[in-house]
Amino acid sequence: MLLKAIKEFSEGERIDGFFIIKSVECKVSSNSKKYMDFMISDKTGEIDAKLWDYVEGDEKKYCENTLIKVRGLVTLWQGSLQLKMERIRLKVDEDKVDIEDFVPSAPYKSDEMFDQILEFLSYIKNEDIKNIISAILEDNSEKLMHYPAAKKNHHSIRAGLLYHTTTMLKAGQKLSEIYSFINKDLLYGGIILHDMAKIQEMDASDLGIVSDYTIEGQLLGHIVMGVKMVEMAADAVGADKETTMLLQHMILSHHYEPEYGSPVKPMIPEAELLHYLDIIDARMYDMSKAVSETNTGSFSSKIWSLENRKVYKSHISNEEK
Repeated sequence: MLLKAIKEFSEGERIDGFFIIKSVECKVSSNSKKYMDFMISDKTGEIDAKLWDYVEGDEKKYCENTLIKVRGLVTLWQGSLQLKMERIRLKVDEDKVDIEDFVPSAPYKSDEMFDQILEFLSYIKNEDIKNIISAILEDNSEKLMHYPAAKKNHHSIRAGLLYHTTTMLKAGQKLSEIYSFINKDLLYGGIILHDMAKIQEMDASDLGIVSDYTIEGQLLGHIVMGVKMVEMAADAVGADKETTMLLQHMILSHHYEPEYGSPVKPMIPEAELLHYLDIIDARMYDMSKAVSETNTGSFSSKIWSLENRKVYKSHISNEEK
């Protein structure tokens, strides 16, 4: 049996490994027998899989976002690879597997990134901003450890929200050295809080996979929900009204345009810088991902988030650049 990543599968190979159930549906074949149609994935890709030896109750046992161990044969069906499942079971503790080995995840450990946020929080001198952030982090720290920053777009990986936030904090720290008139307390506060309400906007498993948007998330969106979150925390800690309003303005304006959810554009320099830090980090993430999946000397496929642009992977190495 071969322990291989999905992207390395070849026709005729027998595979034994752990995978995530991305989707699953119980169907009926042409001979009226039930079977289960899976889409399984690991951090390298996904593959269609079939369980023909259906046992009553399997549809309740094997659900979306579940980690399973599978043994099977890689076949070719209508030009695409498919996995014929011969044996399947749920992961057990004795397997001692790390979730991050099977789902796309941030390149750093969640607790390390969370500690970085706490470090930047310690840099903030304004007690109101510090207290508001502390209250919100306390309420959301557990989910923050695995939540993605989006369902499909940039940083849609396990702990992607932490990764997005910490990268922006580091970039903001460097730019505030150049633009020294920037209020670092407001900037760091805005960065930490700007997407925090995505935890309430989306339903995500501890695998970092979003199943859907919440009702409130669909009706209000994370920007309005973020403003509400700050208002509630500010009331709880007795924060200054203007300080609270400035943090709320940064959240409201960070998408810049009304069609992207922002009812106002930035009216303070910290909000302007927050917007561009958000844009830079999102686009650099998408470009980095595209380059990593592209052969040297070739163009990537079109990237929706970059207005359907393609990214070229040059022969010049990072060291040479």
